[in-house]
Amino acid sequence: MTAIAVLGSTNMDLVAYVPKAPRLGETVTGRAFRTVPGGKGANQAVAAARSGGEVTMIGAVGTDEFGVRLRAALREAGVGTEGLRTVEGASGTAHITVDDEGGNSIIVIPGANGRVTGLEAGDEARIAAAGALLLQLELPMPAVLAGAQVARSNGVRTILTPAPAQPLPDRLLAATDLLVPNEHEAAALTGLTDPQQAAEALLEQVPRVVITLGDAGSLYAARGQDPIMVPAPRVRAVDSTAAGDTFVGALAVAVGEGRPMRTALAWASAAAALSVQRPGAQDSMPVRGEIEAAFAELDGPA
Repeated sequence: MTAIAVLGSTNMDLVAYVPKAPRLGETVTGRAFRTVPGGKGANQAVAAARSGGEVTMIGAVGTDEFGVRLRAALREAGVGTEGLRTVEGASGTAHITVDDEGGNSIIVIPGANGRVTGLEAGDEARIAAAGALLLQLELPMPAVLAGAQVARSNGVRTILTPAPAQPLPDRLLAATDLLVPNEHEAAALTGLTDPQQAAEALLEQVPRVVITLGDAGSLYAARGQDPIMVPAPRVRAVDSTAAGDTFVGALAVAVGEGRPMRTALAWASAAAALSVQRPGAQDSMPVRGEIEAAFAELDGPA
């Protein structure tokens, strides 16, 4: 199994389903409400575990009821939680509105995640024992940077999702092996709205880039190689909340298993396509058998 460490956030997602998202100052009537375990870090951990990876989570939850549920959800998905600390106070929350087209808007309140400002005892060993470290930007930057530098010093592949989008320190970019922004994050980082141009600009800072393009698929670019464009399966989206995290978790497993990049991207796209057809974040993520079946139906590489 591919060993993966995830240093990132755990949130309880408070999800309101509405026919159409409200405009500023507008009140609308929703049709459903759910509390669902989420957070970009925890989402990627669950996605990787369900894709067949051996995953350990590093982060924090609070002493509230949400913290208990978040830890239990990770364990149920097969994610190791020895590196998930408990800190006094509230767990992180994400307040999400999902419309009938599957689109979403999100407000994140860090809670316990904001208390993760560095690594603790045992975290370096957890990262060093992995084949890849998954990072996002919902933890304070000092913790993200510390994790990336430990990974680099131990020869561990670092996969960074630059979300929420913000300027990236040079030291973090220098320790990143694969950067996985969506098209909006790529534009925010480079000032370029064309994904091909944005990818070329990002390659000046990191050796490899995957830009996710929603239902248009994904674009891979690496120094000294021709870019690869992989289309996404055609599906009807119900809830796209965790599609990007599903893609990254599955991609980390596929790359760790040595699949060629075009195949790995298509496999991860199949996983993401399955997730958007179901409501919720972690609840929507497919297991390995489902991904393999969906991938087998694609016209892409075998």
